[in-house]
Amino acid sequence: MVNISIRYTGDLNCAAVHGPSQGELATDAPVDNNGKGESFSPTDLVATALGTCMATVMAIAAQRHGVELKGTTVNITKEMSKDTPRRIVRLASEMRIPLPADHPQRQLLEAAALGCPVHHSLHPDVEKPVNFVWEG
Repeated sequence: MVNISIRYTGDLNCAAVHGPSQGELATDAPVDNNGKGESFSPTDLVATALGTCMATVMAIAAQRHGVELKGTTVNITKEMSKDTPRRIVRLASEMRIPLPADHPQRQLLEAAALGCPVHHSLHPDVEKPVNFVWEG
């Protein structure tokens, strides 16, 4: 179990503290929902969680097979619903991997990314297309 403490600091901002590390994170409401957009919004953190989870789980699999993924990037585009209730409807990802497209571990690494816990935790109605770009 991990404890995360969140404090509302006013003006639609929150401060979160990660219990084990004491690392801090700030959020702000997005501009399209009454905020100033001065930091990650809560739904931005969902997109961030997906991208970092896919990269991390892929890197764990790569490490087990002696493959270096340093330099891999993930770009996530978050789309919100136009109707109510307000919700994330699409998280489109592009992963750029600095390895050749014919890398022998390609299928294993892509499957690892798609098997990350955040990907599996999101509601099935959220579209989660992933484009893998092999650049080596």
